[in-house]
Amino acid sequence: MYAVIQTGGKQYKVSEGDVIFVEKLGVEEGSTYTFDQVLAVSGADGFKVGAPTVEGATVTANVVKNGKGKKIHVLKYKPKKNEKKHIGHRQPYTKLQILAING
Repeated sequence: MYAVIQTGGKQYKVSEGDVIFVEKLGVEEGSTYTFDQVLAVSGADGFKVGAPTVEGATVTANVVKNGKGKKIHVLKYKPKKNEKKHIGHRQPYTKLQILAING
């Protein structure tokens, strides 16, 4: 059984037991989070596609960790102007473990 969920402007194909990294959610570690934006569900009773979401379908996940990704280095340079700028960025994420797919 698998489902396609939408969060943070991205879509993820998940199954029970999967561990995924999504854009940071405002939840604490150790708590559960329920996705109600389920775009598609596949199971024993067939494949359901929503328009835009499947009614009554939810995906429950456990929040494992909130953290930051690896640093990305950005260098801005303008020739002949003696202008250089070095910028670093670390994107925050939430690590989730999928517990159940209902739908």
